[in-house]
Amino acid sequence: EAARPKNASTVILLRPEAGGKFEVFLTRRPPDMEVLAGFYVFPGGILEQKDYSEQMLRRCRGLSSSEAQRTLGNELSPELSLGHSVAVVRELFEEVGILFSVTEEGAPLELRNNNLKKRLAEKRRALVDGDMDFPSILESEGLYCDLSRPVYFFHRVTPEKYANRFDARFYLAQLPPDQSPLSCSEEVVKSLWMNPDGALDRAQRGEFPLMPPTLLVLRTLAAFDSWRGLCGQYQLR
Repeated sequence: EAARPKNASTVILLRPEAGGKFEVFLTRRPPDMEVLAGFYVFPGGILEQKDYSEQMLRRCRGLSSSEAQRTLGNELSPELSLGHSVAVVRELFEEVGILFSVTEEGAPLELRNNNLKKRLAEKRRALVDGDMDFPSILESEGLYCDLSRPVYFFHRVTPEKYANRFDARFYLAQLPPDQSPLSCSEEVVKSLWMNPDGALDRAQRGEFPLMPPTLLVLRTLAAFDSWRGLCGQYQLR
């Protein structure tokens, strides 16, 4: 009997590069991980119940639950639909330290403050260790989850032949101008920026282990010949 797929969210982090092209951010999973060990993947993970709890939903800005539900084709409840976007923001912060957030007044997160950067780095480790949850971190800093940044891309379900299955929603998001992802973390042994064509070329030569959904994302993105064209199609900000 096929395993039931788990709800999951994945985010393709992007940034423009010289010449009008763009790069994608990929991370390599540790060799001892239970799932996708050693593969290059996009940040993401399983949807947690706290991603759509009342406490978490009160800390969201930029997207309503009804808007999220329509975006995902009215297949899920409004709360669960919004939870997928929250999971993108949480996983990105947890895995590589990038935080999509705004203040009470709606101003972007300002990370030139070294004290704030240090506190968030400590709280990210507490999140990984299970000592703090994501909504509590936001509350402690007076911040709100900025759900206007992740843009829905597509939906994939792991085929039934696999033991570990995911009902995954993929999102695109632009790297904030004043933030840089961690080069490694508890769930990442290596990270790198590459243009889609370069990643596909290395995968073709057998140098870059990728799963089929990752290959599909890269092939889709490679069809865009410019950063401007990609932003125009998906309204990235």
